[in-house]
This record gives sequence, structure tokens and C-alpha cells, in this order.
Amino acid sequence: MTLSNGMQRAYLLQHLHVLPHGEDDAKVIGIYASKEAAVAAVDRLKHQPGFRDFPRIVNADTDEQPDGFYIDEYIVDQDHWQDGYETL
Repeated sequence: MTLSNGMQRAYLLQHLHVLPHGEDDAKVIGIYASKEAAVAAVDRLKHQPGFRDFPRIVNADTDEQPDGFYIDEYIVDQDHWQDGYETL
């Protein structure tokens, strides 16, 4: 999808399952041109083994349970992690 300023958006679809010992098992499913296409991918996959155990789309801002599908919007050709990081 193209924004009014000519920038393009993409939607990253991932699935997260937190394992019993606390480690994240994250899978990148795909990158889509619209949020609707990412939601359609969830609809196709949510009945498959593993995914069917955690089939919901998670709202990271409000949901307490982290397991499920995540759809994140990104601007194409833009740095999204600009400040470096520290491992504690």
C-alpha cells in the first residue's frame, strides 16, 4: 500500500508461541502488501497443526497472553531499529 507521501507500507505476519521454559518460538509467516492480505493468511493458516493451538491475532498493546499471530505495519526502505541495543 502506498501512502500519500509516496512511501509504501508492508505488513509482517509472525506467529509466536512461548515454550514452557520461557523461550520464544517465533515464526515469520510472510510479508504482505495490505493488512487485509495478512489477515487472509491467518484465516488460511489458523487451522493448521501448531497454529490451531494459538489461532488468534494478538493485540500487543492490550493482550496479556502473547501466543498467537502478530501483524506489524512497516514503512518500506526505512530503518526501524535506529538506536542500537544492549544485551543485559
